[in-house]
Amino acid sequence: MQYGSHLKKLRLIRGFSQEEMGEEMHMPRSTISKIENNKMELKLSDAIRWGQVTNAPEALAAMLCGVDIASLTKLLTMLVGGIIRWI
Repeated sequence: MQYGSHLKKLRLIRGFSQEEMGEEMHMPRSTISKIENNKMELKLSDAIRWGQVTNAPEALAAMLCGVDIASLTKLLTMLVGGIIRWI
């Protein structure tokens, strides 16, 4: 499975450039680019760090488990909306 585009989205949502992400991850910007373009695999320890840096460990965990993040987000939004209407 290729995770690059998902990792890039997490980085962009956090508002980091590749350079800033590299600084946070203690990696060169070029390594961030390679990971996001699926030219280099991300080690599990780095994946965990990516989730911490982007403040989205649950999204990263879902992605690593093969869960479609967009579907999960939609489901959770509907669930929370239903609970709020119920209250």
